[in-house]
Formats: sequence, structure tokens, C-alpha cells
Amino acid sequence: MPKPKEDPKREHRISMEIIVDAHDPEEQAVGWYYYLEEKLVFPFTAICIAERAISPLRKGDEVDVLELTAEDECRHEMFVGMCWERRPLAVPLSQLKPIAESDKETKQAVADWHYWVAQGYEL
Repeated sequence: MPKPKEDPKREHRISMEIIVDAHDPEEQAVGWYYYLEEKLVFPFTAICIAERAISPLRKGDEVDVLELTAEDECRHEMFVGMCWERRPLAVPLSQLKPIAESDKETKQAVADWHYWVAQGYEL
């Protein structure tokens, strides 16, 4: 996936709201976690936009996202919880996109995370 053009409004929101006081990757992860915890409205329906070796989802799968996983699971990447074959499963937020009916803040927060990942930023 090509790196997206820099978005000044999104860059400002990330630097001034999400990771404003972060001095290292661990603090950035905490900033992202609490931003997503505040903005995501659960449950929401999402579609898989990218396959990952660590996830059973295939591109085009539609899933119900139930929660942000525990903070200690999100130290290097943000994960969300869902039910998969009647069992709880955490998948990377980067592989999901909320569908059109999702809450506006949820869509923006997920788009912020996708932007961060696409820019090559890391936790």
C-alpha cells in the first residue's frame, strides 16, 4: 500500500490529542489506546480490508467488533475483539474498516489509526 499524502489536520490531531505527551513508543501506545477507547463506539460492523498472517479474516469478511482488547495486548499494535466461530478473538484494527452505518467518531478514529500505520509510524 502506498504511503498516503500527509494530512495536516490528521497530523495535528495525532500530535496534539493522541500522542501529545508521549516520549517513547510505550507512551505512544498508551495515548493511542485511550484515544481509541474514548472514540470507538461498540459494537460496530466492519469489513476486512487486508489479510494478515496473524488473523483468520479474509478480505471482504464482515465482522461485528465488540471491544478494544486489553491495554497490555496493544503495546505494539491496536487490537479489537470480536467473536469468531463462537470464541473471542482479537484482530488488528489495521485490517478493519467500519461500514458506512458506523458512528462518525468511530470511523474517524479508525481512519486516524490507518493513517498512522500507512505513514510508517510504529509503536
